Amino acid sequence: MPVLGMGGLFFRAKDPDALSAWYKTHLRVGAGCVSDPAAQANEWLWMVQGGPMVFQPFAADTDYFAADKAFMINLRVSDLDGMIAHLRAADIAIITKPEWDHPDTGRFARIHDPEGNAIELWEPPAPKL
Repeated sequence: MPVLGMGGLFFRAKDPDALSAWYKTHLRVGAGCVSDPAAQANEWLWMVQGGPMVFQPFAADTDYFAADKAFMINLRVSDLDGMIAHLRAADIAIITKPEWDHPDTGRFARIHDPEGNAIELWEPPAPKL
């Protein structure tokens, strides 16, 4: 009996209401949000589209994200350039590095939420025909 996918992500916040509002405003993530415009919104759930998800523990001494944080959120996006433009318009700092991008793994950008949690934005590579 396999696990079907992620059912939720729960983490501590200094101001949960403000942080929830930030995620909804800037990333359209959280309860009441839908990834597919044809989907029905639900006040309790974020309705996502199926697709790949990486589940990967990192070494305790990794420098891939801040040493004082136990996790980094990775969000799959369909239009990284459009998302970057949207975030820049909201004056959200964005980090990109050419070495992060590869035709086999896709394109990446990094932002941080108001409480300093790293958020990696990932546009998977187009399917090979």
